Amino acid sequence: MAAGSWLSLLALAASSVVADSTCSAIRSLHPNLPLDLPSTLDYLEHQTEYWSTACGDLKPTCILQPKSTEEVVSIVKVLLQNNDTFAVKSGGHNPNNYFASVSGGPLISTKSLNDISIDNTTGTVRVGPGNRWDDISGALDGTGYTVVGGRIGNVGVGGYLLGGGLSFMSTEYGWAVNSILEYTLVLANATVITVSEQNHPDIFLALKGGGNIYGIVTSFLLQGYPQGDVWGGNLVFDANDDTTPKLLAALRDFTEYYPDEKAGIIMTAERTLGTLLDIWILFLYYNGPEPPAGVFDNFTAIAHTIDSTKTQSMNSLLSGNNWAVLKGSVYTIGTETTPVPSEEHGPEVLGALYDTWVNVSNTAALVPGVIASIAFQPMPKRIAQLSKQKGGDLLDLDDSVDRIIMELDYSFLFNSDYAKIDQTMQDTYNGLKDHVTGFQEQGKLASDVYLPLFMNDGFYRQDYFGRLRPEKKALASEVRDQLDPDGLWRDRTGGFKIL
Repeated sequence: MAAGSWLSLLALAASSVVADSTCSAIRSLHPNLPLDLPSTLDYLEHQTEYWSTACGDLKPTCILQPKSTEEVVSIVKVLLQNNDTFAVKSGGHNPNNYFASVSGGPLISTKSLNDISIDNTTGTVRVGPGNRWDDISGALDGTGYTVVGGRIGNVGVGGYLLGGGLSFMSTEYGWAVNSILEYTLVLANATVITVSEQNHPDIFLALKGGGNIYGIVTSFLLQGYPQGDVWGGNLVFDANDDTTPKLLAALRDFTEYYPDEKAGIIMTAERTLGTLLDIWILFLYYNGPEPPAGVFDNFTAIAHTIDSTKTQSMNSLLSGNNWAVLKGSVYTIGTETTPVPSEEHGPEVLGALYDTWVNVSNTAALVPGVIASIAFQPMPKRIAQLSKQKGGDLLDLDDSVDRIIMELDYSFLFNSDYAKIDQTMQDTYNGLKDHVTGFQEQGKLASDVYLPLFMNDGFYRQDYFGRLRPEKKALASEVRDQLDPDGLWRDRTGGFKIL
C-alpha cells in the first residue's frame, strides 16, 4: 500500500479515537449519566425526532441525556479535554444540518432538562430547554397563566428562545425573549452563571437573540401572563389569480393598521410542485374566547374552502397546529425581511415578492416530493415598541416602520437532492432581497430601513450577525470573546457564527 494511503488510514483511525473519547470518558467517569449508543432503541428514537431527515441521518457517536445543570457541567469538562465536535439538541425542529445534529461526535440532548414550575407568588414560570411548547401549554392549562412561546406545539423550547421567538402573543408582549427574566448558563470553562438584567446586563442582552454561541442554557425563567380560552385555527384558500391579490392586500392592511393587539396571524402559501397544488393556509389566533367583529374580516370575507377556527385552550390550539410538521422528508428553511409597502404600491410590491417565490420554486419542480412554502409574518411597529419598553434585545428593531418577515421552506424526499435545493433556497431569498432593494431605489418601499434577519427562520448560509446593527454585532462579539475565549462553541459546534 502506498505511503499516502497508510497516512490516510492512520489519520482516520486517530480521528475515530478522538471522536469516541467523550462518550468513552462519560461512561467511565459518570456511569449514571444516561448515554445511548447507536445500537440502542433510544438512540434510534432520538434520531427520528428531527423535523428534517437529513439531520437524523447524521450519526453521533453517542447521545448524552443530562438530567441536571451539574451533569451538563460534567460533559463540558470532558469536552475540554479533547477535540470532539458536538451538538446540543432541544426539540430538533431546526433543519440546518449540524445546528442541533452531529456526525462523528457526541450529541447532548436536553430532553431530560424538562422542568416546568409555576410560582404563583411572582407569576413566573421556570422551564427547561428540553420541553416542547405543547408540553408547556399543557402544564399551564387550567392555571390561568400563559407564557410567550411558539405557535406550533412541537417546536422545541431551547432553540426557539435562543433565536428570539416570534409568537402569536408578540403584539401583546413582544418577542419571546423580551419576557425572559433569567438564564442558567453553562460556560465554555465548565462553570455556571445565572444571567439577568441586574447582574450581567451585557450577557443578558446578547442572549436575547444571540443563539448558541455563549454556552448551554439549562433553564429559563419566564414572565407569566394571565390567559383563559383562546380562539384560533386555520382558514384554507385556493391560490388563484382572484384570491391571492386579495389575501396579500388583507395582509398589508392587517400589518399597518393592526386591528387588535390580542390578534395574531401567519399567512402561508404552499405548493406541492409535482401535482401543482397551490393553496393558502392562514393561521389565526385571538387571546380571548372569540375575536370582536372586524378583527379578521378582511380575511374571512375572502372565499375559503376550510375553516377550523374555534374557541379552545392554548394547548389545544398549539397541539392542533402540529399538523404543519411534515416529518419524513429533508427540510430546509430561510428568511428575508421587507418593509410594509404603502396601499398604493402594495399590490405591485407584494405581488412581485410572491411571484418571485413561485418562479424560483418552479425551478425545483423535478425534485421528487418537493413542497415549497412561504410564510408572511406581520411585524408591526408595536412589537418594536414593546421590546424597547422591556429592555431591548439583540435584533433592536426601531418602531419607525412596519415590517413583514418572510419564512421560506422547501421539503423533499432524498438527501441526494440537497445541493439542488440549497441553490434554490439561495435563489429564493436573494431574489426577494433584490426586489426589496429595487423597490426601495424606485421609492416604492421605504429606504434606509433596518432589515435584520430572524434567526429562527435563517438558512445556514445567511449572515445573521452581519445583518444586525453594527453596535449590536460588536456587543455580541465582545460577549462571545469574554465567555468563550478559546472558541469551544465557536469552533466545535454548529449554529450561526459571527463572521
